[in-house]
Amino acid sequence: MTDPHRLPSGQARIERLEMRGVTKRFPGVLANDRVDFDVKSGEVHALLGENGAGKSTLMKILYGLYRPDEGEILLNGRPVTIGSPTDSINLGIGMIHQHFMLVQTLTVAENVALGLPSSRGLLTDLDRVSKRILELADIYGLKIDPSAYIWQLSVGQQQRVEIIKALYRGAALLILDEPTAVLTPQEVDELFAIMRQMTRDGHALIFISHKLHEVVEISQRVSVLRDGRKIGTKMIAETTKQDLANWMVGREVGFVPDRGEVERGEARLTLENVSCGSDRGTPGLRGVSLEVCSGEILGIAGVSGNGQRELAESVTGLRKVTGGRVWLEGEDVTNLLPAELTERRLSYIPEERMRDGIIKEFSVAENMILREHHKKPYSRAGFLNLGEISRHSQALIQKYQVKTPSPETLAKNLSGGNIQKVVIARELSRSPRVILAAQPTRGLDIGATEYVRQQLIEQRQAGAAILLISEDLDEILALSDRIAVIYEGQIMDILPREEATPEKLGLLMAGVKEEVVAG
Repeated sequence: MTDPHRLPSGQARIERLEMRGVTKRFPGVLANDRVDFDVKSGEVHALLGENGAGKSTLMKILYGLYRPDEGEILLNGRPVTIGSPTDSINLGIGMIHQHFMLVQTLTVAENVALGLPSSRGLLTDLDRVSKRILELADIYGLKIDPSAYIWQLSVGQQQRVEIIKALYRGAALLILDEPTAVLTPQEVDELFAIMRQMTRDGHALIFISHKLHEVVEISQRVSVLRDGRKIGTKMIAETTKQDLANWMVGREVGFVPDRGEVERGEARLTLENVSCGSDRGTPGLRGVSLEVCSGEILGIAGVSGNGQRELAESVTGLRKVTGGRVWLEGEDVTNLLPAELTERRLSYIPEERMRDGIIKEFSVAENMILREHHKKPYSRAGFLNLGEISRHSQALIQKYQVKTPSPETLAKNLSGGNIQKVVIARELSRSPRVILAAQPTRGLDIGATEYVRQQLIEQRQAGAAILLISEDLDEILALSDRIAVIYEGQIMDILPREEATPEKLGLLMAGVKEEVVAG
């Protein structure tokens, strides 16, 4: 007979975990202000909030990465002290991080066993570890080969390894931090099936996501944080996606921007059979051909690591093209320097804003003119015109709603969303002819995401040709006029927006052509 106090994996249940009056302060910031939060056995409790709302801090306290300044944590009604992740794991609390903590050159079994004592002393016991992995995989529907190397696995399979790692260590409660950020639609469905099985078996799950349709689909309850305080908790059955968005931001939020009708013009960016290498010494792009016309957004959909970065860098002069040609408004610009492409009014919103988008030690004003600091009116006779730079940056700060104490504030002191606004203000204020936007809303909250998407729509309406690279399928579907799917450095297909469904795109993103499936 099944023990009602234990999970199928043998771990004792966590019937209820409570955080009461949790407060955490950092210098100049009240990250959590007397927050109450709880999760029960057999449920998914979603935690929502904008960037900086305090949800990550709260979960890091629960996982033992931070200690609270005030408040208490109760496990099954009894107070507990969590001073480190080891304490958390010993209490049956596990965390699946957005960026996986796996060693690529080790096998699944070796990753699971890493850091744990062997039952055979100095000798490894990977056979026992593998047997236990297969038992857990069978219980929770986690199909995985213990002998497979991590580098051989898809992103979705790697995530299953992280879940098995947590279960192997006895997790009865799992914190899932943005677990769907890099998954295909099919992999998301598989993850949700696993999560439902876990709740049926009595696990407690905390789900953090910016994707509200997923929150509504998988959760039973949802709590919202804003500015470090809990706004409230609701049953999912009693709310809607729109209500949650408005609740998070404190105002009415528009999910899908009004794209309007824009007549597609001439081709402004053309790639003909373009190839290049990757940083790993393997092919990055393999014969990519596409064109982007004025007045349109061409979206590039794909799972992370399938050539998106190589595509962006080949177009913007940051990576050497080894085969094929790149054309900008009829001119061959293959392997031109980034500065030469800037002169031809190509704007670039890079994927890595901190590395490629700004200079952290420069002020907001200095970052606003990085592209054109050597030109009039910002420079005269080799000297910067500080008055004109200040006037220009003040105007952009106001127009693009950048929250900064002053134009002289160092860029590194801004939030991620406001750094992105600085990059966008600089790139879009140049009246670009062609815009390459790579992951333009990655890591941004709902309010900042809404703003960035609206700016891209306005540039499209002004006649710009926009190449949008995003791993967020909702974003691709919301903004694109046509959608190209990239897989292992090749374009699988290019579809009109009205013909593109998440299911069809998901198959292409996994390398499956529709005619193959039909056959």
